[in-house]
Amino acid sequence: MMNAKKYTRQFFPVPKPERKWAEKTYIEKAPVWCSVDLRDGNQSLVIPMSLEEKLEFFGLLVKLGFKEIEVGFPAASETEYTFLRTLIEKDLIPDDVTVQVLTQSREHIIRKTFEALSGCKNAIVHLYNSTSLAQREQVFRKSREEIVRIAVEGAELFEKIAAETGTAYRYEYSPESFTGTEPEFALEICNAVLDVWKPTPDRKAIINLPATVELSSPHVYADQVEYICDNLKYREAVEVSLHPHNDRGCAVADAELGILAGADRIEGTLFGNGERTGNVDIITLALNMYAQGVDPELDFSNMPEITELYERVTRMHVYERQPYAGKLVFAAFSGSHQDAIAKGMKWREEKHCDTWTVPYLPIDPGDVGREYETDVIRINSQSGKGGIGYLLEHNFGYILPAAMREEVGYAVKSVSDHAHAELSPKEVLQVFTDTYVNINDHIRLIDYHFVRTPEMHAIVTVEIDGEKQELSAKGNGRLDAVSNAVKKQLGIAFSDLTYEEHALTRGSSSQAISYVSILPENGKRVWGAGIHDDIIASSINALFSAINRSLEGGK
Repeated sequence: MMNAKKYTRQFFPVPKPERKWAEKTYIEKAPVWCSVDLRDGNQSLVIPMSLEEKLEFFGLLVKLGFKEIEVGFPAASETEYTFLRTLIEKDLIPDDVTVQVLTQSREHIIRKTFEALSGCKNAIVHLYNSTSLAQREQVFRKSREEIVRIAVEGAELFEKIAAETGTAYRYEYSPESFTGTEPEFALEICNAVLDVWKPTPDRKAIINLPATVELSSPHVYADQVEYICDNLKYREAVEVSLHPHNDRGCAVADAELGILAGADRIEGTLFGNGERTGNVDIITLALNMYAQGVDPELDFSNMPEITELYERVTRMHVYERQPYAGKLVFAAFSGSHQDAIAKGMKWREEKHCDTWTVPYLPIDPGDVGREYETDVIRINSQSGKGGIGYLLEHNFGYILPAAMREEVGYAVKSVSDHAHAELSPKEVLQVFTDTYVNINDHIRLIDYHFVRTPEMHAIVTVEIDGEKQELSAKGNGRLDAVSNAVKKQLGIAFSDLTYEEHALTRGSSSQAISYVSILPENGKRVWGAGIHDDIIASSINALFSAINRSLEGGK
């Protein structure tokens, strides 16, 4: 048995929280985004990215619209140092992009960090030290006062070295392991650092509140964030930033509630890559806002391209159910879901809708570069008539009669069921074509012509078992006359003929498709389809398809 009694709550809730954030319904504007893919994300990879791969990833982040990008810990290794120098010396950092670098509160590390930034136009230097009770007791074995001194001395070194080098970078401080820190102590150490830096609205400091390890439900984190926001010194001159990890699977919720609680900025990664269960996924967070009408100010319109580059340079896999990005997140296999989506799309066409409200699709798949033809309606043994009908219409222009869709659906699902496989759109079309279109297995249509006398008189040549026969009969139209000829001279009994047709394509090479159903003596309606350049020929082909299928029992 698992022993839950060995665990205790490691977080410190805010006493009597005000919870002004709980009165807010939605996020009104995008936060400042900072990608930490190239630092926090990269350090968690089994095989960290090479210099060339990091440069390519940096280019992607710029293309997506990130204005702040953490590029590494340049004093930690030669690789990190070289990457930053390459960006600077090759002038790869756009003027409107700020790079961020991480450093510990140690003089030689801070000096090397400033050295690595030489010549950089815009930078954030990010100072951190651990503040949680567990870290203070078990790792550093230091008092609160000693932990504050570490942070303050680091902040003072920033000012000292900046004065020596003549730089005016922005500064960020993180009480690392914030979620395991007493709220009043986290506030104390942040204010102590700010008292050294004395930020102004023209040169804001960043106070970053990381869920280094996610320890509580999201509402507790929101309380902690709101407490800091409400009591922080120099608040108008400070950007409050969040860095949520995903240990409890709630990083996106932490970030969303944290923004409602007053945070201005989010640090995260594409697809949530990061230590353990990862960082907050900026793609999910941004597109959640987008789905509620808020411009995220990041461009995720080509998700397949983003996914391809990410998987190639990180050697990670984007899960098929990853929100907005996974290969199956817009896919509908269920018949009822497919039917609702198909009807929702039809509604949009009929009503010329300006807003997106299609059932089961929180955003328009096309907005993130996904294809309706291959990504939305997916066909397997669980699919339904609505989805199969929508696929045939949307992909190939076949508008099946409503009464025919159920039968076609069963035919397609049967093939998928026996193959234990999903069917591609082309395979669905093949099933439809093989089963219904221009079927001549028993009675092969060779030729026909008509004479009006005044009724329509049909003369039809067919081949049965290798022998030609000529059939003749009258009717009130061409199709009725051909039908009567088959009944009269071949002794095939059926009634209640229905007929629909439409053009498949436009122009001189256009084809027509006809759908015909008949009711044989056994009482089970049978459908057939015909395709031809000539509409009359397509209708007669459809009739013979239905007749031939009736002779096989409608199979």
